Amino acid sequence: MDMEIDAGQAGPGVEIDRERQVKAKEFARIRRRLSYVNMGIAAVGVCLLLFTGLAGWIRDQLRSLNWQPVHGWFPLQVVCFFLIVMLGYEIITAPSGYYGFTLSRRYGLSVMTLKSWLRDVLVGLVLEVAPGIAALELIYLLLAAQPDSWWLWVGLVMLFFSVVMANLAPVLLFPLFYTFRPMPESELTQRLLALAKRANTHVRGVYTFDMSRKTTAANAALMGLGNTRRIVLGDTMLDRYTHEEIEVALAHELGHHVHHDIWKLILSQSLFTLAGLYVANVVLHWAVQSQHLYAGLADVATLPLLLALTALFGFIVMPLSNSFSRYMEYQADEYALQSTRKIESFKGMMTRLANQNLSDVEPSPVIEFFFYDHPAIGKRLKHADKFIQSERTP
Repeated sequence: MDMEIDAGQAGPGVEIDRERQVKAKEFARIRRRLSYVNMGIAAVGVCLLLFTGLAGWIRDQLRSLNWQPVHGWFPLQVVCFFLIVMLGYEIITAPSGYYGFTLSRRYGLSVMTLKSWLRDVLVGLVLEVAPGIAALELIYLLLAAQPDSWWLWVGLVMLFFSVVMANLAPVLLFPLFYTFRPMPESELTQRLLALAKRANTHVRGVYTFDMSRKTTAANAALMGLGNTRRIVLGDTMLDRYTHEEIEVALAHELGHHVHHDIWKLILSQSLFTLAGLYVANVVLHWAVQSQHLYAGLADVATLPLLLALTALFGFIVMPLSNSFSRYMEYQADEYALQSTRKIESFKGMMTRLANQNLSDVEPSPVIEFFFYDHPAIGKRLKHADKFIQSERTP
C-alpha cells in the first residue's frame, strides 16, 4: 500500500511526486531482480567449482607455478586461480552490468556515456582485484604458516586496513571517480563550517564534487577520518536545495561524527569479519583433517569453499548489520533535528531526495529489513513529525 503524504507532511512547498514514486518502485524492483540474477550466477559458479572437481582440475593445471617462498604457500597459484574465478564471473555477468547501466539511463538517473561508464567499470575492477589478491595472499600465507590462528591475524590486519582506508579514501580513491573542489567563501560555507564547529568537529573545509557529470541524483557527506575529514556536497544538490536544507543534511552527517559512528561501523564490521573467518577456519579444518577433501589448508583448491563460506555468512549477518546501520542513521536524523530545530527544512530535504534520487518512500518491510542500510524516507518523515509532536508536548 502506498504511503499517504500530503504537502504539509512533506515540507513547505515540496510534495512527494506520485509519478516518480511509481517509477521508483519499478526501478527498485528491477534492480533487485538483477541483483538476484547476479547472486544466482555466483552461487552456480561456486557450486560447480566445489562439487564437480573443477577446482581441483584448475589447481592441477597450475601445478607448474610451484614457487613457494614459505612451505605450503604457492602465491602464483593463488593469483592465477583468483583471476580465473574473478574474471570469469565478470565476463559472465557483463551483460547484466550493461543492462544496469542502460536501466539507470532509462529512468533518468544516469547521464554517463558508454565510454565513461566503461572507464569506471575498469577502474572499479582494478580497485576490487588488487586488494582481493593482497587479502588472499595474506590468507594463504597464514594458512600455511599459522594454520590454527590465521583467522585472528587476518581479522586484525583487515581492521588496520579499514582504519587506514577510512583516512585515505577521500584523497586516494574518490578522486579517481569525481573531481573535488573547495567551495568558494560564501554564506553557505560559513554556515556549514559553523555547524561543524558547534559539533566540535575539525574539518579541512567544504568541497563540491561533480556528481552531475554522472548522475541526476544528489548526495552530501562528511568524508574522511582524522586529518582528511571534510564536508562534501554534490553539485546536483547545490542548485536545487535551500541553504537550510543543505545545513540540515550536513547536520545529519555531523551526527555520525558526534556519535562516533565511523568507529562503530569499523569495529562492528571487524567483529562480523572475525566471526566469519572463525567459521571458515572450523569448516576448513573439518574439510581437510576429517573429510580429506583437500591436500592441506593452503591448497588453492579451497578458494571456492572460502568464497562460499564468506558469501553465506555475509548473507546471514546482513540483516543484523543493516539493522545496526539503520539505527545509527535514525540517531543521526535525531541529532540533525535537535541541533538545528529546522524540522520543515529536514522534511523538505528528505522529500527532495526522494523525488530526485528516485527513492522508494515506503518499500516492503521485508525488503527494508534485509537490504536497506538507511531507514525508508517515509519513516524518516514520520520521525520528523513525531519530533514536532514531542516538542509541543509540555
